[in-house]
Amino acid sequence: MEYLLIIVSAIFVNNILLAQFLGVCPFLGVSSKLSTATGMSGAVCFVITLATVVTYLLNKYLLIPLGLTFLQTISFILVIASLVQMVEIVLKKVSPGLYQALGIFLPLITTNCAVLGVALTVVTKEFTFGGEAHMLNLGEATVYAFATALGYGLAMILFAGIREHLALSDVPKAFKGLPVALITAGIMAMAFLGFSGIV
Repeated sequence: MEYLLIIVSAIFVNNILLAQFLGVCPFLGVSSKLSTATGMSGAVCFVITLATVVTYLLNKYLLIPLGLTFLQTISFILVIASLVQMVEIVLKKVSPGLYQALGIFLPLITTNCAVLGVALTVVTKEFTFGGEAHMLNLGEATVYAFATALGYGLAMILFAGIREHLALSDVPKAFKGLPVALITAGIMAMAFLGFSGIV
C-alpha cells in the first residue's frame, strides 16, 4: 500500500513540475513539440531513477558513515554529471539509434534541477505513511524517483500537446508564445492541485 501511495503522490499530488516547480526551464523550452517533449521525458525518467539509486547508496554507505553529509549537494551534482556522461558514452556504442534520438536531451539533463531535487529529497525528507514519518528505504526511493519522473513526463507531454494546439489556435497577438504557455502552465498546476485531497 505504501508503494501505491508513493506513486500516486509523486505523479499527481506532488508533481515535480506543477507543484514543486523543479525543472521548469526544460518544461517551457523543450515542450513546443510533442516529439521533443516525449524524448526529453524518457531521458529524464531514466536519469532521475538511475541518479537517485546511485546517490542514495553514496549517501548511505559513504557520506553518512564518514560524517560528510555536508557534501551531499556537491557530490550529488558530480554523480549526476558523471552518470549522464557515462550513459551518453554507453548509448553511443551500444545503441546508436537511441543515442541519436536522445542525443540532444542528455546534456540538457545535466543541468535539470529536477534530477538533483529528487536525489536530495529522497535522502533529506521524511515521508509520512499511515501517520508515521520515516526516511525512505532503497526500494521506496527507487519507486519514488521513477514515479516522480513519470509525473514529470506526464506534465511535459500534456503541456506539449496543449502547446501544439495553441500554435494552431487564434491567440491574441499579446499572448502568443511564452505568455500563453505560462498561463497554460498555471491552469495545469491548478488542475493538478485538485488531486491534493487523494493522499
